[in-house]
Amino acid sequence: MDEHVIEALGKTRVKIKDGKVVEVGEPKIEYCPIFDKYRGIKKLTAKDVKENIEFRINDFGFCTGERTLRMQDFLSFGVSETLNTAVEAGKIDAVVTVCEGCGTVILTEPELIQGIGGRVSGLVSTTPLEDVVNLLGAENILDPETAEINQIKGVKKAIEMGFNKIAVTLVSAADAKSIRELEEQNPNIKIYIFAAHVTQISEEDAENLFKYADVITGCASKCIREIGEDQAYFRAGESIPIYGVTEDGEKFLKMRIKKIGGLKDKKDPKIPKPLL
Repeated sequence: MDEHVIEALGKTRVKIKDGKVVEVGEPKIEYCPIFDKYRGIKKLTAKDVKENIEFRINDFGFCTGERTLRMQDFLSFGVSETLNTAVEAGKIDAVVTVCEGCGTVILTEPELIQGIGGRVSGLVSTTPLEDVVNLLGAENILDPETAEINQIKGVKKAIEMGFNKIAVTLVSAADAKSIRELEEQNPNIKIYIFAAHVTQISEEDAENLFKYADVITGCASKCIREIGEDQAYFRAGESIPIYGVTEDGEKFLKMRIKKIGGLKDKKDPKIPKPLL
């Protein structure tokens, strides 16, 4: 029996077993402008969350062996969109990210980066899905037998695979620090850190992410938004801002902005409620 635990739509904890939603918690966020825009949801409820996850299961095989892995751009601007643009341009060799049914995985194809990253909510834990493992290739997965999620080990594996310009997505400030230490130990390797799913992060962890990451999404995080605005980092987007913390981070965001022909100004942009 496969089992997958995610945090989705307002950081709601959801458990999926054998293609069925078996547990749904209560949303911590009442309103998300992304789900309002794309799904017409004005106030997040457990019922909305369950229906959305069931839609994902039926639409593209989320958390099942029928998973559609490749995808064109979805959002005009997001972490997966920025990453696939950078890989397509040859600025990044490989992306260490996570996928349900595989855990930590190393990707080199832009459409896989988009199809996986653009459709995975905060993945807490997962178990192997043989069909997904076979499609991605066991050699590209940290541990195809257990579907372990460990971004530090994933970066080490990417280095062992011979990649020199490696991006990694993560949620943990502690992981970001460890990965910077790993970079120091490998002077010929460049690692780019993309932090996402940071809603409800502590002030200390938020400060550390700004110390170690290249790109950070604002999500519904009060601390991330306050630090990002106070220290005037490069920002893209209004409702869900993304901050370019380093020169590299800013460069990647500007590459994406150029590709989509610029960002449109929004009048009275809606933001998540409440910010946590």
